[in-house]
Amino acid sequence: MNDHDEDDQEPETYEIAISGELGEDIGDLYEKLLAVPEGDECTLYFDSPGGSSYAAAALVSLIKLRRLDATGIVIGECSSAAIWPFAACRRRYVTKWSVLLFHPMKWQSEENIQLVEASEWVRHYKFLHEEMDALLARLFDADEKMISNWTHPGRFVTGPEMVEAGLAELIELF
Repeated sequence: MNDHDEDDQEPETYEIAISGELGEDIGDLYEKLLAVPEGDECTLYFDSPGGSSYAAAALVSLIKLRRLDATGIVIGECSSAAIWPFAACRRRYVTKWSVLLFHPMKWQSEENIQLVEASEWVRHYKFLHEEMDALLARLFDADEKMISNWTHPGRFVTGPEMVEAGLAELIELF
């Protein structure tokens, strides 16, 4: 017989690093988030310059759809598209040295496309561009004007500035 009941076991902790560019290798992050039982707690550590806004939107969707009780901690950089999943976290922490770059969405394509497709991309890009500040404001539960002022034309926001704005709590390392 076992000395410990199953009920006495420590609950599993889920810690996931979101590092590097959000892009083609995003599937690994999806799998890690899907491994967290629906509604459970997890900690997401951020050190990412951003990347694909579609990958970021998908991470936000996974966090929200699965009702994850996520804690986000910026251990380095959390910029551009990486800000979206950080904002989706229920609890957000930064250090004195954390930095977040807010900027307007950038459109980039290496594809050789026809004029009709290019005009459709412009229409779609305009929609995403207009929604970005509103989405971040909703996720942070913050004033859209403040987010817009940081995003246009673009601004590095420090950890202490995030705390001062009421969007995160400070973790003292020393």
